[in-house]
Amino acid sequence: MKNISRWLGGGAVGGACGLALSLAIGVVSHYEGTELEAYPDPVGIPTICTGHTGPTVELHQTKTPEECEALLAGDLGTAFDAIDRNVSPEINATMPPARRAGIASFIFNVGVGAFQRSTLLEQLNAGNVRAACDQLKRWVYAGGRQLAGLVKRRATERELCLMGLE
Repeated sequence: MKNISRWLGGGAVGGACGLALSLAIGVVSHYEGTELEAYPDPVGIPTICTGHTGPTVELHQTKTPEECEALLAGDLGTAFDAIDRNVSPEINATMPPARRAGIASFIFNVGVGAFQRSTLLEQLNAGNVRAACDQLKRWVYAGGRQLAGLVKRRATERELCLMGLE
C-alpha cells in the first residue's frame, strides 16, 4: 500500500472524520488536478476546478482558487453524505476512515446515482467488504474506453478501501 503513504503522512484535520476528509481531498486532488478555467474532460463533459461538473459549468468559465476550494468541499460533502445515507448503519459505524475516503473519492468521480445502483454498495451492505472493494477495479471506463488514469485512481481507492482488512 505504498501509494497511500503520501496521504497518510500528515495533514489530517483530526479524528476519524477529519482523516477521511483529508485522505479524500488528497486522492481527488491528485487524480483530478485543479484548473481555474473550465475544460472538457476525456469524454467531453465541461469540468472546472478540481473535477467539478454540473449544469452551471460552461467551457472557458473561470473560478478563483477560493471558489474551487468551496466547490471541492461541497462535492466531497455530497459524496460523504451518500455514504451515510446508503451504507447500512452497522457497516457505516465500523468503517475505517481510509475506506470512507476511498469510497468518497469513487462517488465524487462516478456520481451518487451510479454508487446507489452499484454492486459495490450491494456487497458493502451485505458485509462483503473485500468483494465491495474489488468492485472498484471494474469502474475504469469512460465513454466506452478504458482510461489509464481511472485504472490508477481505482487502484488507489481500492487500497484505501481494503485498509484494515486481514
